[in-house]
Amino acid sequence: MIILVKMKSKITLKDIAKELSVSISTVSKALNDSHEISEELREKIKAFADFYHYRPNSLALKLRNNKTMIIGVIIPEIVHHFFSEIISGVEKFANGRDYNVMICLSNESYEKEKLNLKMLANGSVDGLLVSIAKETLEIGNFDHFKDLEDYNIPLVLFDRVSDEIHCDKVIVDDTGGAYKATKHLIEIGCKRIAIITTPDFVNVGALRTEGYIKALEEDGRKVSHDLIYKVSEKSNIHDQIEVFFNELDEMPDGVLAVNEIYAAIAMKIIKEKDLKIPEDVAIIGFTDGLISAFSTPALSTVAQHGYMMGEHAAELLLDRIQKNDSNEVKFERKVISTDLRIRKSTQNIVEQ
Repeated sequence: MIILVKMKSKITLKDIAKELSVSISTVSKALNDSHEISEELREKIKAFADFYHYRPNSLALKLRNNKTMIIGVIIPEIVHHFFSEIISGVEKFANGRDYNVMICLSNESYEKEKLNLKMLANGSVDGLLVSIAKETLEIGNFDHFKDLEDYNIPLVLFDRVSDEIHCDKVIVDDTGGAYKATKHLIEIGCKRIAIITTPDFVNVGALRTEGYIKALEEDGRKVSHDLIYKVSEKSNIHDQIEVFFNELDEMPDGVLAVNEIYAAIAMKIIKEKDLKIPEDVAIIGFTDGLISAFSTPALSTVAQHGYMMGEHAAELLLDRIQKNDSNEVKFERKVISTDLRIRKSTQNIVEQ
C-alpha cells in the first residue's frame, strides 16, 4: 500500500521539529552545523529538510537578535486615497520613532501578497503592517500570515482583517459609518435607498451593508435585496453598475456607495440618464478623497480618517516590536470612528 502524505508548500522549522520530535532550537542548530547536536541527528534533520525543500534563511538568522529599524507595509493598491492617507500616518509615526517604512503592493493578488510577505519576512523588516488583498479574502487561505508566528515577526492588520489571524488589528467602524450615511439619506427624504457594495468576502463591504440594513430596519422599512448590488472587480465596474440601474423597475432616489470610485461611477451614470443630483437621486460614498471633493456636484461622504488609522497601526506595531515578548498573547483591536462630510450630492431638497 502506498500512502501519500500532502505536505505544506513551504515547510517551517516548527514542522521539522514536530515531525522529528525535537525542539525548534535543535533543528536550527543542526541546520547550522552546530556541534552541540550529534552528527547522526544533524544528518537526519538535514536529510528531512532537503527532502521537503526547506531553505534556512541566513539573513533572518543573522538579524534575529538585532533591529533593522524598518517596518514593512503591504497595501492592496496605492491609487486609493484612503490607503495613501494610511501610509502618510504610518510614516509620520514611524519616523518619529526613528523607523523607516518599506512599502509593497499586493495589487489585490493572493500570490503577490504571499511573495511580499515572504520577501519582507526574510529579515528585511522588524514587523509588518498589512491590509489583506481581496483575492486572499475570497480564497480564505491565510497560512502565509500564520507562518509569521514561526519566525516571531510582529504583525498588525489594518482595514481589511481576518479573525483567523491572531494579531493586533486596526479597523474603521464600517457598520457605524454606513449606518450614519443611510440615516442621512432617510432624513433628507429618500424613500428608495440602494447600496452599491462589494461581495461579502470583503469584510469592509459586508460590514457597511450591515450598517445600511440596520438603518433601514430601525426606520421600519423593508429591506429590498433588489437594491443591494455587489460589484465584482474582476469585470468592468462601470458596466456592472450601469446594468444594475438599467434592470431596476424603478430608480432609487438615494444611493450609498461603499467607496468613492463606485460613487463617482454611479453619479456619472445617473447624470447620463438625465437625472439630477440630488433632486432626483441623492448619493453618498465612503472615503473623503479628492474625487469626492471635486466631483460635480461635490460628493457627500463618510470620512474614515486613514491618517489616524496609519498612526494607530504603526504605534501598535512598534510597541509590539519593542516589547519583544513572545509570551504576550493579548492582542489589541482598535476601532476608528467615522464622520459624515455633507456636500451638495445629498443636500436637503427642502433647504435648496
